[in-house]
Amino acid sequence: MMTRRQWAARAPLGLAAAGSGLSAATTTAASRITAGALETFVVHVNARGNWVLARLGSSAGLTGIGEASHGGRDNVALRYLHQFAEVLKGRSIFDIEWLREQLKPEIEKGGSNAACALSALEQCSWDIIGQALNLPVYELFGGALRTSMRIYANINRSAERSPAGFAAMAERAVQAGFDAVKLAPWDDMPSDLSDGAKVEEIMQLGIARATAVRKAIGPQRDLLLDAHSKFDVERGLKLIPRVAPLNLFWLEEVTPVPGLPAIRRAEQMPTAGGESLYGAKAFFPYITAGSVDVLMPDVKYSGGMLELKKVGSLGEAAGLKVSPHGPASPVGNAAAAQVCATMPNFLILEFSYGEVPWRAELIEPPEDASHGRLMVSKRPGLGIRLNERTAARYKAG
Repeated sequence: MMTRRQWAARAPLGLAAAGSGLSAATTTAASRITAGALETFVVHVNARGNWVLARLGSSAGLTGIGEASHGGRDNVALRYLHQFAEVLKGRSIFDIEWLREQLKPEIEKGGSNAACALSALEQCSWDIIGQALNLPVYELFGGALRTSMRIYANINRSAERSPAGFAAMAERAVQAGFDAVKLAPWDDMPSDLSDGAKVEEIMQLGIARATAVRKAIGPQRDLLLDAHSKFDVERGLKLIPRVAPLNLFWLEEVTPVPGLPAIRRAEQMPTAGGESLYGAKAFFPYITAGSVDVLMPDVKYSGGMLELKKVGSLGEAAGLKVSPHGPASPVGNAAAAQVCATMPNFLILEFSYGEVPWRAELIEPPEDASHGRLMVSKRPGLGIRLNERTAARYKAG
């Protein structure tokens, strides 16, 4: 990682003045920084998916980091990353809205892979901007309302999928200090729901998994269930009373989007969703239809940090809480946390627990998550750098 003195020696046009305040020379120099070459890193995690990371260079010698994981296919996300980086190359690092407008046709065509690639470059840009101005990114988004935030342990990607397996991972999360745990207990529900006996079998298995986790974490901690849109409205309505005794913090995405308002109207607990939506434009009808009580934009899928802030503002106007989705690497969590720190209606942030023992060491300084809270970095930019030794050691083959 470059020291401030080393960076000051290399910084053009008076950028080093950022260390002593935002002078006119500093801001003018920052505005002249342009995007440079892109590096990508694919880190192997498990069968549920790798972590795809981007590092963008700049004309000032500063680099920014971002995440494009879980877009669907890593090779496609990487192709979009390099394609979009060529569009941004030579442009001002402040050209975030410009880039989004330029890439609209590609996002519409490429779906989540393209959205994640755009978001990663956008995160990189904010990281560089913050470093150039010697400010944490949250200062550029309205200032921090909190210096740490509550996180919940998503154990769905790490647990063995029997009731006992889920319970064991939940117990580990509790021992690590988490007071909220989430799982998706019906992931093996068939897409064809015509076989009533099979549907009921998986329904019961999922409830058994959730019940085991509730027993493991006790009655005072929060339990969150994600249905991953596996149900139609008829079966979703039947699910609600069957999980009500579990005293859920929320029930997430029971059906595909059109059916969610009916689920919410019948709710006996808060509902949450919206993780796969791109942009504030998609969230507006989602909100006005009364789809959920808690919005879950993902910093990767939604279009980046600025779009995450926009979605949060829509939610605030509608009286809704915001809890960003993000079961990925520390990089995405760090980017989301910078925005969440500024949200008046923030509720809780997702944290992928138990996937790999070296998670915290993927970044420098290591991720600071303990006692169920994630610390928000006060360092310039996102406040993190990639630990290249860890990334190289676990590089996807």
